[in-house]
Amino acid sequence: MNARAKKIIRVVDRLLFSWIVWLVYPKYHRPIYSYQLNIKILLRYGILQKIVGFNRSVPWPVHFTSTVVGHEKIEKEYMCDPGDTPGCYIQAYNGIKIGSNVEFGAGVKIISANHAEEDYSRHVHDSPVQIGSNVWIGANSVILPGICIGDNVIIGAGSVVSKNIPADTVAAGIPCRPLRAKLPYAIETKKIKLNRKFIS
Repeated sequence: MNARAKKIIRVVDRLLFSWIVWLVYPKYHRPIYSYQLNIKILLRYGILQKIVGFNRSVPWPVHFTSTVVGHEKIEKEYMCDPGDTPGCYIQAYNGIKIGSNVEFGAGVKIISANHAEEDYSRHVHDSPVQIGSNVWIGANSVILPGICIGDNVIIGAGSVVSKNIPADTVAAGIPCRPLRAKLPYAIETKKIKLNRKFIS
């Protein structure tokens, strides 16, 4: 398929299906011409999530094998959808704050609250998990309660983040620790034209 045909498909997809995506996912903010067509989003996520009922109340796309608990306590900006990859567990009892342009690998776990030692039916109060902008969290990583991850960070696959990670860092391991400095992110995400206006 040549470039002109691809462009026509994207324009038609946007005209026919973008408004349905807007209605189904009120907190879905992606580039206007994303890597996924709107029809694919509806087929891949919409049917199982909104019709069958997996994570039905979550206002952004969530993979049917992922679980998002306490989505009301998740504050997120644009170009980030926690749980949109397979096998994730996002638990936000103490709150999770996420910047823009944050990607989650398959199997990522974000735990904002532990169980109380003296009563397993109760959760311990803690600070919210905070994740900056331009962050990549590698597959099967675990982020523990009260953790703060700075802007422009890569967390290596399989890491257990039990301490804060500073900005501009590549970090990995069990426990996760900074390995080296990271170059600045190449694209200024504030200049990307989104599929809808982002209101914080």
